[in-house]
Amino acid sequence: MHSVENLASERRDARRALEICNACRYCEGYCAVFPAMELRRAFSDGEVDYLANLCHNCRGCYYACQFAPPHEFGINLPRTFAQLRAATYEEYGWPRPLARSFRSNGLVLSLVTALAIALVVFLTLGLRENEAFSGPLDGPGAFYTFIPYALMVGISSATFGFSLLALLIGAVRFWRGTDSGGVPGARSLLRALGDVLTLRHLGGGSHGCNDLDESFSQSRRWLHHFLFYGFALCFASTSVAAFYDHGLGLQAPYPFWSLPVVLGTVGGIGMVIGAAGLFWLKLVGDATPASPNLLGADVGLIFLLGMTALTGLVLLVLRATPAMGVLLAVHLGFVLAFFLLMPYSRFVHGVYRTAALVRYARERD
Repeated sequence: MHSVENLASERRDARRALEICNACRYCEGYCAVFPAMELRRAFSDGEVDYLANLCHNCRGCYYACQFAPPHEFGINLPRTFAQLRAATYEEYGWPRPLARSFRSNGLVLSLVTALAIALVVFLTLGLRENEAFSGPLDGPGAFYTFIPYALMVGISSATFGFSLLALLIGAVRFWRGTDSGGVPGARSLLRALGDVLTLRHLGGGSHGCNDLDESFSQSRRWLHHFLFYGFALCFASTSVAAFYDHGLGLQAPYPFWSLPVVLGTVGGIGMVIGAAGLFWLKLVGDATPASPNLLGADVGLIFLLGMTALTGLVLLVLRATPAMGVLLAVHLGFVLAFFLLMPYSRFVHGVYRTAALVRYARERD
């Protein structure tokens, strides 16, 4: 279906569900969506997009709803919002041609990952003598024996910089497209930041969310914490390593008990735990409130994050063996693929949901 027609259809379905929910209000106070919904009597396209991205997919409303299937109304708000969120990722993404990759995200994710790994390995083998792979190397600058420093830093910086620019433009377009107004105040930003860092809306109050079925659980919240803070620690590790290299003149690889390695190790373990747990929840959870055509995109991103962390940990363990060159190339391939796909994968849900939480915080203020 053409993207414009698809977005209009998803908005229409979401608007119908919201109008029924706004008349019923049985789920009042379940999550951030319903207090925000109750401030409105009608729902513009921008407000429907805003509410869909404010949803944290805790699924409590689905199991509590008296109008859920097999009722003739067929209200399934988690699935409806998931479909609309995917459409908004393409609508607000930049640039437009690349944003269309959301339509076939699982396939694109797999192809880009494979091509990125193949490219890094090809460049590694082509620019360095094969003998570099035949013996263990260790000590400062050993990584650059296999992949030139300028190539490693240049490609990583270019892809990461482009992705950050695309995410920023997408966030601005989402903010404007959802009629969120001008620049938010400091109070709203701080309140939204607290919601993001604690994942408060994945907690379902004191009960938890419905991660697997109608029973309550905190599993998805804790697994998101492992993945989120593990990713943050890995980013901190990279930042500290950059300071070591450019500021102190110390080249990687660093000793095991150095700050970059400790941060990266703890972060990598956290990411592997979070990714493995979320992957398991996706496979065994109740599929009824989920959107089956989005499963590939969800699982693909989780797999990519998990493999990025796992290959980094394996490289750490075997970095002084003959396998270091190939492991370094494979790890950098996953890193490169992740950088390329950040703005065109489910990763953007964190950006748009944060923007929605900022607006929600301002409305509460």
